[in-house]
Amino acid sequence: MTSPSMTSPSMTRAVLLAAVAAAIFAQGNRPAPPGPRGLPDAPGKDTVQRLCGSSCHGPQIVAGKGYSRENWATVVNGMIARGAKVEASEFNDLVDYLGKNLPPRSGAAGAGGSGFIGAGPDDAHVVDPAAAEKGLSIYVAECVTCHGNKARGGPDSLPPAQRGSDLVRSLVVLKDRYGATIGEFLRKGHPTQSGRHSSSIQGEEAINLAHFLHQKLTDTLRSGPYNKPINVLTGNAAAGREYFNGAGGCTKCHSTTGDLAGVGAKYDPVTLQQKFLFPKSFAAGRGGRSVTPPKPTTIDVTVNGRTVSGLLLHMDDFNVSLRDEAGEYRSWARTAQMKITVHDPYAGHVALLDQYTDKNMHDIVAFLETLK
Repeated sequence: MTSPSMTSPSMTRAVLLAAVAAAIFAQGNRPAPPGPRGLPDAPGKDTVQRLCGSSCHGPQIVAGKGYSRENWATVVNGMIARGAKVEASEFNDLVDYLGKNLPPRSGAAGAGGSGFIGAGPDDAHVVDPAAAEKGLSIYVAECVTCHGNKARGGPDSLPPAQRGSDLVRSLVVLKDRYGATIGEFLRKGHPTQSGRHSSSIQGEEAINLAHFLHQKLTDTLRSGPYNKPINVLTGNAAAGREYFNGAGGCTKCHSTTGDLAGVGAKYDPVTLQQKFLFPKSFAAGRGGRSVTPPKPTTIDVTVNGRTVSGLLLHMDDFNVSLRDEAGEYRSWARTAQMKITVHDPYAGHVALLDQYTDKNMHDIVAFLETLK
């Protein structure tokens, strides 16, 4: 037998990986719910197969499950937290496919998952919107004063002793499945705003309250309504045109009949705002389409009367480097005698970030949106 002192780091990693794989397959080998085990043929199937196949399990693990789009988002976020490689541009495609093609299965949810086909300790709570609506009335009657409208904790105006905790991040809620954990917590006694004893909130009421709180949890995810872009088209287009042609100095580089012609038809308001505020870092247009790559920053370095020009690679207080027209890498230690001239095509946009008011920004968006 190998002693602990003789176990190598690689063997330890192998044992851990084997344990994780065994746990995953043990979960996957629970009695299968009714329905086909394969993934339905639909747009996005290749994405699911590629992303699931490149992580710790195959796509067949998800084939027998069924959730709403919001709950699939919860599952995918959980996988990302465990190390799955899912790009931001792939997230919506993945969740859209799963939500449309592997929807919630029938079955009445009960406390602890009773009646939920195929449910286990690692399955996400599937929110029933109708039950969540009923849970809202319980929450408003018993909890909202201390825990806030969004269940994110009570207002600072309340004394600390009366300020309820953030239920969306509560371990009681996170571990709960269909009121089982929440019901157990309430049975121990907890203050309510109506004076009703919390232990009486059981059965269907506890389940409905659980649906409401899990709905608030899914609202905070990337697919939730709190993360949807707000309406930024609130400015005055005429004021935006005046700023564009005047104080903003935009006409020094841009033309509404040239490079900006039709820009309002090409991009939605949120994208327009991002493009003019941060043009260098902006990487994708509406729907993830590629747009023109950012213009490069060039630099002239003059040392001992000789000037070398090229693409700026790096510059700090101590060193500067570039790649010249011949493709050669050049670098220098910075000195007081060295002259450096940077040519940043986005310098004007950067300077304006310190000058814009909120009104200026929204007025410009409103103006650019009219350029159809």
